[in-house]
Amino acid sequence: MIYVLYNPLAGNSTCEESCRDIGEIFSSDEIKYMDMLSIDDLEGYIRGFRPEDMIVVCGGDGTLNYLINAIDTSELEQDIYYFPAGSGNDFFRDIDEAGTKGVCRINMYLKCIPTVTVKGMTKLFLNNVGYGIDGYCCEEGDKKRITSPGKRVNYSTIALKGLLYDFHRVNAKVTVDGVTKEYKDVWMSPAMNGRYMGGGMMCAPNQDRMNEDGLVSVIVVHSRLRMGLLLAFSSVFKGKHIKYKKLVTEIMGSDVEVEFDRPTALQIDGETVTDVVSYRVHKEKKIIC
Repeated sequence: MIYVLYNPLAGNSTCEESCRDIGEIFSSDEIKYMDMLSIDDLEGYIRGFRPEDMIVVCGGDGTLNYLINAIDTSELEQDIYYFPAGSGNDFFRDIDEAGTKGVCRINMYLKCIPTVTVKGMTKLFLNNVGYGIDGYCCEEGDKKRITSPGKRVNYSTIALKGLLYDFHRVNAKVTVDGVTKEYKDVWMSPAMNGRYMGGGMMCAPNQDRMNEDGLVSVIVVHSRLRMGLLLAFSSVFKGKHIKYKKLVTEIMGSDVEVEFDRPTALQIDGETVTDVVSYRVHKEKKIIC
């Protein structure tokens, strides 16, 4: 049996329709489609599957985040596949280097997942914890979904608006593996487990989510002048912004704490948390998983 667990809200509420293509991909009649948000006990439901059954998760980055925080995916016996049907799909963009744009097995990526602690809450995350203008973008995107339901949110446009006039930079204290550095005029300081964020921005081009040392990339973007960032903004889609050393600082480590001098929105795999003054991230080495 193939169990398709879909998120009806993903892809601007188009996911339920999109996931019907899975039957043709697997050429099987033994498929059961389930709205995963309607399942009260998702862990108990999945535990009832047979080892030979297959699981296909259909949705976006937030859907995968929901799954990994609902059940210990590292202990599942079934093959787990992912069908990207979200608005950003940064996880799939990161792992699908062959450019198949189809279904892929993801069991290997659901182990040694980093954690983030923010406002007394600890969660797992697959892609990134965005803090600063990236959190602002998600906050603004949430507002647009309320005012214009069903309309696709363009995060690049929101980011450009923030860079031009709407987002106010902060001062930050960044501690990575016990070493603390302070930065002024900070626009963002995310912790990246994958390379992409914001629906295609290659924020951390040197990050490898499968590295054995359990490293995440902290990308500190800092500049007093807005125009300097605007010049570098277009290069982020190919990861070329890293070459602007006066604007971008890249730090790798497994224990991260970032503190801002005023509350700012933060996002965890696209889920917004408002009024955040600090976050902590930890990732274990792959070899001990």
